[in-house]
This record gives sequence, C-alpha cells and structure tokens, in this order.
Amino acid sequence: MTLPEQAEVVICGAGIAGVAVAHQLTVHAGVRDVLLVDDRPPLTLTSDKSTEAYRNFWPGPDGAMIALMNRSLDLMEELARGTDNVFRLNRRGYLYATAVPARAAALERAATAAAGQGAGPLRVHDHADSGGYAPSPPEVFEHQPLGADLIVQRALLRRHFPYLTERAVAALHVRRCGWFSGQQLGMLLLERARTRGAVLAAARLEAVEVAGGRVHGVVLREGGRTQHLRTSCFVDAAGPHLVSVAALLGIELPVFCELHLKASFRDTRGAVPRAAPLLIWDDPQELEWSDEERELLAAQEESRGFLGLLPAGVHARPEGTMEGEQVLVLWPYHAQPVEPHFPLPEEPQFAEIALRGMATMLPGLRAYLDAVPRTFVDGGYYVKTRENRCLVGPLPVGGAYVLGALSGYGLMVACGAAELLGAHITGALLPEYAGAFTLSRYDDPAYRRLLEDWGPTGEL
Repeated sequence: MTLPEQAEVVICGAGIAGVAVAHQLTVHAGVRDVLLVDDRPPLTLTSDKSTEAYRNFWPGPDGAMIALMNRSLDLMEELARGTDNVFRLNRRGYLYATAVPARAAALERAATAAAGQGAGPLRVHDHADSGGYAPSPPEVFEHQPLGADLIVQRALLRRHFPYLTERAVAALHVRRCGWFSGQQLGMLLLERARTRGAVLAAARLEAVEVAGGRVHGVVLREGGRTQHLRTSCFVDAAGPHLVSVAALLGIELPVFCELHLKASFRDTRGAVPRAAPLLIWDDPQELEWSDEERELLAAQEESRGFLGLLPAGVHARPEGTMEGEQVLVLWPYHAQPVEPHFPLPEEPQFAEIALRGMATMLPGLRAYLDAVPRTFVDGGYYVKTRENRCLVGPLPVGGAYVLGALSGYGLMVACGAAELLGAHITGALLPEYAGAFTLSRYDDPAYRRLLEDWGPTGEL
C-alpha cells in the first residue's frame, strides 16, 4: 500500500492493545485519521498465544484493577450482545482449589477484600445442603452470579466437582470469569475500526521525530522504502517491543518481560470435563518422580529445579466446543525476567511438567504420565511492571502515549484500557482509577509507599 503523508494518530503495534485503541478512537471518539503500524499481520505476535481467559478477581490495595477490569468486561459484554456473541464469551468462572486449610482461609480473605473493592459478594458454603450455589452453564454469560462462592464442605465440593482430587478441602469459584475467542474479538475490533477510517500499514517503525518536547512525526519502512509521516499523536502499543519503541522517544519504561508457555493436547480420556471452569491448583507442590527419574533430573542443572518445591498456579481449561477434546495446561513455574526473542526459545520439558502439576488437582490426568500425549507448546512474553499493573496514559513527551505492560491479561483488559487511553488522548473526562495506571504514578510518594508492601500481584 501507499503510506499516507500524515495521520492524526499513529499507533505502533497491531496486537490486541493497538487494535482496541484504533477501535476506541474511530468508533467511539470520532477520530477518523488513525494509522496502525506493524510489520507483522495483526494479532499474531502474542495476542493469538493467550489462554483467552478473563476475570475481575484481582488483588491490590486500592481496587483500581478491579474497577478497570469491570469496565472492560462491561464493554466486552456489550459487544457480545450486539454481535450475537460472535467471539463466544462465556462465564464459567475460575475455580481455585486447595488441599491446605490455611490456604482456604487465605482465599476467603482475598475474596472478601475483592468484594469490598467491587468484584461482587462472597458466599460461603459450609455444609452439604448449602443453598445458593449453582454451577455455571458452559456457554452463557448473561444473568449469572457476580462475586465468588467459597465451598468449604467437602461433600458439597465432591458433588459439584467430582473430578478434583479427594485431597481438596476447599474451592473458591470466582464467577465473573471465563474465556472467549481472542482472535474473533480482535478481528471484530479491527474491522469496525477500518470501516470508520483506520488504516493498517504493514510497515516497520524506524524512528519517532520529536522537536521542542513534542511528537512531530514518525519514520516508517515499508519494504525497501523509508517514509517520513507527519503526526502529533503517537501511541506505543508494541507489546513485547514496548521498551524498544519507548527508547525511540528517549524514555525508559519500568517494565520487564517473562516468558510464559502453554501446552495443548487431546484429552481422549475426559480427565478435564468439557463443561469445567478454568481450574487452578492454589498450592505449591513437589512433583512425584520415580528414583530413576530423580537421578536423571538431578544430573542436569536445567532440570534439577523440578525436584524441589514448585509454585502454586498450575491451571487448565477445556478448549474448543463441548464436543471437542482439546485441553490447555499452563504453569508459570519458571517466570523470571528475560529479553524477548523471536521465535520463542524451546522448552521441551514444559508439557510434561505442566501435565504432572495439573494431575495433582485432576487425578484423571495421571493416566497420561506413562506416555505423555502429543502436545503443542506455544506462548509469549508477559510485559510487566513490578506490581503487575498496566501502563495506560501519556508519556513525558508531548503527544506520546502508552498502552502496555498488559502482562498476561491483555485480551481481557484491552477494551477498558483502550477506552481509558482514548479519554487521555481526546481530553474526555477520566475515571477515578485513571491515575493508578499512568507512568507518572511512580512519582507519587503515596503510591511508592503502596509498592513497599504490595502483596500478591494476581499473576496466573
């Protein structure tokens, strides 16, 4: 295509963040001259590697994440209603299970705190005939409970979730959670933006031109041709390339990357019921190994860590239709800051380790351990701030903005974060939670004090 000579807004990155911003500006804010720039096809770098799940259950001292996520989910539900649910939004919930009574108490405290911050009420079910609990229907998102249900009566837990390990003593079923087709949502937003004038350019950003402390243009490379393009508004929505793009503005962002993987396989034995919620084992664990396996693992430095205590958070969900067999399994047991590289580095042991960890919660998966089924492993980079809260707002160069550090929750927060960034760009009224997501929050002494004792970051 022939690149334009100017644009009102240039967005670097056509992942879910950039596409959502283009949609917000064109469809809702009336901005017509929007250029999306990416040298890859849209929604293909990390946006299509997601678990595609969502939740409004987020720890934090001020409730800002819950407020932003609730708003994003409101917008997603509006889109689902208006499109006959083309992106297959459900509200099956997240089920956090534990075998440790003390962790059950911690789940109750977390759900109580979340309820006080707007996630919805907590209902505790502590005897076998507890009323008020109903499982989530698998394909519905309308007219479902909010908040969470804590099941601490084991007979009740077995009645509704017989596939869980008998060691489970409690489970927290968080209700405004589920999953959807991220690709379908992203393409819906992109096509609606394009019908309102947004242009997608298969080009590479080479430079951002700044003069007098303000953005004046960008330099793009399309094929072998370089072109200067005038603009006074630039958005860094570059996903795992967020830092390198900000560096073109002379800005250092306080973020880092972690590699997160997921494994997909056919569950021919039905160990993960097709109507199940997203299933999370909330306990740290040591994996079971034979003496021979232990000897082999101990012999190599890169595998020795699998013999010790591994973190909580292994999780799985059914993928595809109710008639399908595909299952996704994830476990961020190896999360550490890394430099992003593409293609992703191989980790051949990931599928087996994740499957072994998930089998602690779902004993039916143990049947696969003697011969691990054929799996497909992919994933992407979580771009994170230290408190796992995204960056949405202006940068310290006039006309420059950021929407990034979306960690593993980009798909679920994209609509709300794009609306928030659109308000910054157009000068619209900002919500109360806006300041909790700007880069300038780190200049606030009160916020810095919060960081000193932040607690859990809500990562999965």
